[in-house]
Amino acid sequence: MSSKLHQRPPFRAEHLGSLLRPEKLLTERHALDAKKGDQKKLAEVEDSSINDIVKEQLDLGYHAISDGEYRRLMFLGTFFPSLDGFEEVTDFDVDIFRMYVPSIAPFAESGHKFGETILCTGKIKHVGSTYVDQWNYLKNLLPKDKQQEAKLTLAAPDWYHLRYKTGRAYPKDVYPSDAEYFADIAKAYRAELKILYDNGLRNVQIDDPNLAFFCSEKMLAGFKKDGEDSDALFDAYIKLYNDCLSERPSDMHVGVHLCRGNFVGGRHFSEGGYDAIATKLFRNLNVDTYFLEYDTPRAGGFEPLKELPKGKNVILGLVTSKFAKMEDIEEMKKKVHQAADLISQGTGETKEEALNRLGVSPQCGFASLSDGNNMDHDAMISKLKLVRKLADEIWPGQP
Repeated sequence: MSSKLHQRPPFRAEHLGSLLRPEKLLTERHALDAKKGDQKKLAEVEDSSINDIVKEQLDLGYHAISDGEYRRLMFLGTFFPSLDGFEEVTDFDVDIFRMYVPSIAPFAESGHKFGETILCTGKIKHVGSTYVDQWNYLKNLLPKDKQQEAKLTLAAPDWYHLRYKTGRAYPKDVYPSDAEYFADIAKAYRAELKILYDNGLRNVQIDDPNLAFFCSEKMLAGFKKDGEDSDALFDAYIKLYNDCLSERPSDMHVGVHLCRGNFVGGRHFSEGGYDAIATKLFRNLNVDTYFLEYDTPRAGGFEPLKELPKGKNVILGLVTSKFAKMEDIEEMKKKVHQAADLISQGTGETKEEALNRLGVSPQCGFASLSDGNNMDHDAMISKLKLVRKLADEIWPGQP
């Protein structure tokens, strides 16, 4: 793990990757979904929309440029369905789900089909990257000296595990235990990261609401009622992550984004501060940067940041991406300094040293699902300008 106080990336002003899709892109996507569209036309609109949003990010002064996740229906992309051994299923017993997992209950309530229901049906094997073409298109829109700053968001390795009851995420005759199942997931991730690295990617952000769900008292109570050990499962996920990242080169920056859900209508899935997971999350997970939701009291206070060790960074998600109402910049400045104070208390470093390991961002993406959040493009741009201004006033002259 790097001992640097701050790396490039992360940057002082960040966003979480997903950006609102323009109407022309949504129109083509919906037409294709209704079997009235054309895949070639959709690809052309995706290209032109990505070209536009990349230029906007550069004009706003951002460095961790993304493609807005414009080629994806969900923030996850298609990593899991592209693996041998995984497939989307439509005929399944709802009893396979842990209904107390925060991301499951809303789908059941609203009549959705539990999101994408992807299940392991056989031996897992990586057979080609579905991210690399997205990355290469983005990379080639940027000058050579900007390419290593650009960011690609990846699915969390635990995403299609937590939601399923013990032993129901995979066939027992294929994987006798989580350990064997996780070993092949990690092998697939290592293969993916190598392909992306060989194509020039140096800045990775893994999006993982699941880790934040371990802050939810309701979910933990569900595990306890079922006689399950949630602490042991969290430890297993940390090990899974570390196995996935065990071969990453030293110049590949990896961050992990935790939030409590970004569902239709600005709905969140769970509540609870980071206190319950802070020590293990910050000390045991081998990533460089934590992108943490902090736009509302449901994420708790900054006290857990005392557990952040030297050599790791935190991007404070102080600006909400759920609604258009603008935050007060002076209040956010105070919050950044509060966070720095607490980090310095935990490590014994100076406040300035702690401040040097922080940045700011929206709390989540603007379009975790392709249709996006409750705001228009102008409101999103105003939010991104606010993040950039906040960063400039705290760390003047820094990217």
